[in-house]
Amino acid sequence: QVQLVESGGGLVQPGGSLRLSCAASGSIITITTEGWYRQAPGKERELVATITSGGTTDYADSVKGRFTVSRDNAKDKDTVYLQMNSLKPEDTAVYYCYAKRFTVNYWGQGTQVTVSS
Repeated sequence: QVQLVESGGGLVQPGGSLRLSCAASGSIITITTEGWYRQAPGKERELVATITSGGTTDYADSVKGRFTVSRDNAKDKDTVYLQMNSLKPEDTAVYYCYAKRFTVNYWGQGTQVTVSS
């Protein structure tokens, strides 16, 4: 089992920055991929960015060049980050941390990001 706890959401003005964090606990040694999805009101959940245990990253086209996903899995911890720069109103959504362990997907509880002036 894997537990995911997110932090770092909030309200930011257009053009601003936020950094999301997600701390994983449990059977973290067998996590292969982690990352972030988001869901805006009335829309389906969509991929934002993922990173594998080997460091390979993948981004949605809408966030390329603005968002950066990173992972710190030194020693007994596993934390994934999402640095979000040049935020736009269309980035407003609930952001969910994601982890894949074998064939099972795990999700955090979600953190709200609102981009508004």
